[in-house]
Amino acid sequence: MTVAWREVWASFGRIGVMSFGGPAAQIAVMQRELVERRGWLDGEGFLRGLAFCTLLPGPEAMQLATYAGWRVRGTLGGLTAGLLFVLPGAVVMMGLAAAYLTYGRLAAVEAAFLGVKAAVLAIVLNALVKLWDKVAGGPLELAIATGAFAALLLGVPFWAVLIAGGLSGLLKGFGDAAAQHPAIRPEAVAGTVRVVITWGLVWWVPLLGVITFAPGTAAAEAAVFFSWLATVSFGGAYAVLAALSQTAVEQYGWLTKAQMIDGLGLAETTPGPLILVTTFTAWLGGAASGGWPMALATAATGLWATFAPCFLFIFAGAPHVERLTAMPKVRGALRGITAAVLGVIAALAVWFGRATIWPDGLDPVALALAVVAGALLLGLRRGLVETLLLCALLALGWHLLGGSVA
Repeated sequence: MTVAWREVWASFGRIGVMSFGGPAAQIAVMQRELVERRGWLDGEGFLRGLAFCTLLPGPEAMQLATYAGWRVRGTLGGLTAGLLFVLPGAVVMMGLAAAYLTYGRLAAVEAAFLGVKAAVLAIVLNALVKLWDKVAGGPLELAIATGAFAALLLGVPFWAVLIAGGLSGLLKGFGDAAAQHPAIRPEAVAGTVRVVITWGLVWWVPLLGVITFAPGTAAAEAAVFFSWLATVSFGGAYAVLAALSQTAVEQYGWLTKAQMIDGLGLAETTPGPLILVTTFTAWLGGAASGGWPMALATAATGLWATFAPCFLFIFAGAPHVERLTAMPKVRGALRGITAAVLGVIAALAVWFGRATIWPDGLDPVALALAVVAGALLLGLRRGLVETLLLCALLALGWHLLGGSVA
């Protein structure tokens, strides 16, 4: 099946502007759009891609979008999908960072975002039910998912949860252990080497230019720091917030700790991966040292250093996913990791729900909006865009009428 480019742009553009709420919600949106609505990926292929992306450093949802685009239309499709996933949120985040420096926190914007968060919560819960039916089909998968959920709530590190899930699946294995699988061909190895070299140059040549021609600036600092962060950010944005905060606040002095928390709040309620909090951080750091031109340059450098490695990881590894997952032991490990990821998504949903509905006690407005969103999605079968917009408008209207919005 050959998918027309206009459909690729429409579908992944739709995903990009609706990717609110962090990885749990973003995976839910992709499953609905690519598996249920378009049928471009089957359920098993989607889950294999999800397990593969979870093992990589960097934002797994953005990498999953890139992988899906690669499956649909090759390298250019993956590049298109990844950029459409990141750029809308990056543009919004830059605009919000500029407004934040000028006006401070905007009550009307926060009110509208509360409606978006409430709708996202309903989207995540709906997707969790569907993913649970697909993943937790046997007693082992059910045990892994439940254990991962409980472990994360108890504070066990993300990487330890994934390793435990992978080892559990590896010990069991899935499929015919005696099946013959094609060996890795020399041309495939050569192709992977070419991809690594090409995307390594794409990643580093512009950054080396910034470091060489603008030494000592916030942009040069961002080139080195965010490239390092991109290679160690296993577990998504929350796993690297401590390193981000320590370096940006304490070492570079780009912003205060309170401003960092505000930036995270904005990243949670704008489209795109949560790691876009780095864009907010870089914008404030650049603005502090050189006004808006340096703010733009630093934010753009940070974006490049954060997301260019994602394309390298996906394009180098994606061609081998299907062959590797045909091997029983590898397939078992990935099935275990997928089950663990389901538990991770459930734990993130609990965290996100608590932050939305119970930030400092019950927020009845957020609860009512979440109920409305659930009724629209599940009862009335309305679309995601319509649900998000309506909930945002309801929250904004309540604020303009004098209602309190947390």
